[in-house]
Amino acid sequence: MAENMLEIKNLTVEFQTEDEKVKAVKSLNLSIPKGKTVGLVGESGSGKSVTSLAIMGLIPNPPGRISEGEILFNGEDLTKASNERMRELRGNKIAMIFQEPMTSLNPVFTTGNQIDEVLMLHQGMNKEQARKRTIELYEEVGIPSPEESVDKYPHQMSGGQKQRVMIAMAMACEPELLICDEPTTALDVTIQKQVLELMFDLQRRHNMSMLFITHDLAVIADIADEVAVMFRGDLVEQNTTKALFENPKHPYTKGLLACRPSLDENPVRLLTVDDFLNAKEDIDVSALEMKKPREINETDNPVLLEVKNFNKHFPIKGGIFGRTVDWFKAVDDVTLQVRKGRTLGLVGESGCGKTTLGRTILRLLEPTAGEVIYDGVNVTNLNKTQMREMRERMQIIFQDPYSSLNPRMTIGDIVTEPMVIHGIGGTKKERYAVAADLLEKVGLKGDHLNRYPHEFSGGQRQRICIARALSLKPEFIICDESVSALDVSVQAQVLNLLQDLQDELGLTYIFISHDLSVVKYISDEIGVMNKGKIVEYGPAHEVYRNPQDEYTKKLLSAIPRGVPKELL
Repeated sequence: MAENMLEIKNLTVEFQTEDEKVKAVKSLNLSIPKGKTVGLVGESGSGKSVTSLAIMGLIPNPPGRISEGEILFNGEDLTKASNERMRELRGNKIAMIFQEPMTSLNPVFTTGNQIDEVLMLHQGMNKEQARKRTIELYEEVGIPSPEESVDKYPHQMSGGQKQRVMIAMAMACEPELLICDEPTTALDVTIQKQVLELMFDLQRRHNMSMLFITHDLAVIADIADEVAVMFRGDLVEQNTTKALFENPKHPYTKGLLACRPSLDENPVRLLTVDDFLNAKEDIDVSALEMKKPREINETDNPVLLEVKNFNKHFPIKGGIFGRTVDWFKAVDDVTLQVRKGRTLGLVGESGCGKTTLGRTILRLLEPTAGEVIYDGVNVTNLNKTQMREMRERMQIIFQDPYSSLNPRMTIGDIVTEPMVIHGIGGTKKERYAVAADLLEKVGLKGDHLNRYPHEFSGGQRQRICIARALSLKPEFIICDESVSALDVSVQAQVLNLLQDLQDELGLTYIFISHDLSVVKYISDEIGVMNKGKIVEYGPAHEVYRNPQDEYTKKLLSAIPRGVPKELL
């Protein structure tokens, strides 16, 4: 048998649009050796997921098709296999873990049922045998209380547990090849670390081959033996993980490695992929000016926002009459300060209360107890009219640029809507002129005003959200996970933009994120949240250099270092 488990030769996948044929993958050559992990890296639109769907025979036709090339699995060409043969292989010899566990699991069946089905279909087990094996699989992937968990529905499990169910389902038939498509992107760092360790352990134990797809090179460094880098459908570089990290050749690979914020030190401005692609000569990252902690000046940086003994509780209903039986403390006695022209980073895992805190400060949610003092004014006591006036000075940029823009409104109407509500600008023409200036300021073109949100990429949409937040000339902005949905290079561009705007307009930020390296890069001070409480608070560099709380230490130890094990 061949040394390689999978060989892709000259693979081209194209999609027919109304106007033209788009080649999503162009003449790709890639091999995955037996028992090894190959990392496939690239940003959105590079062709990574299309490659994985081609291997699985899941390219939707129409509009897509494999126009040329071979995909050899143990010497058998999958591009010529019948639907029946592919059904035998899929989930059996070749398994796949998808990016979003919430949409990959059927909400109307228990999670155990969905794994039983795989075992009964591919392994010919009866119900009792399948259920016994499912409980064993739950135990192997570390799901707590396996006997009870098999009877849970997807909505009763956390994101990390759902992803473990997907891993258990993929491992059910002990596949020879496992394809992982961004399996940790939606997870917190601690859960991500557990899932990566689990997959690494399973791969070693079962000696299977693995294709690991991600846009995050830091994750790849921890898990892959070889790395292949894709850019706009082309494979631009392939090497062992050690060699690629030590000496990347292609400008795109260099850009991907350089644009992610580091936990150690960072340039004043983050580099982007475009900087490397457009550079006339090599960029020496070590020669760039590095970012230093900013001094606090009592005159220039007085306390602008003060949060005192702040609480937000949600009722837990129970009983046949739906009475309140208890309270869930989403924000529990939080006290913090933010200085003018500075950035406070709020960091913590999903469900720790950071987003609830941000929204309650702006009174998008009403607080249960405590005070918010903004520039000497107690915001918690303001009536609706006064609060609306205050919102001119306080704005928010939401996490998801896809759902926070109305798809039926033009960009011009979206950016000028806050001005209309607050009666700013005389005529529509004047407001559109302001909107055009704002778009230019955030790196878009003024003539984009008549376009709709679907015509823009994720990074461009987030810029539109920033322009909308700036339309009222606020002093204070809460950025709620505002770069977490973006590719690393686009993330670097948006972080640079937020810094430029702060320097130019004197803005004050609360920057909420679960990504500690991003928070360290942009913040002057950091608050670490866990279970509704701030467990650690201080200057950014101090919190990272010398964490005091056990939870902070756990978070920091879970961050992928982005350095292959051989180079540590």
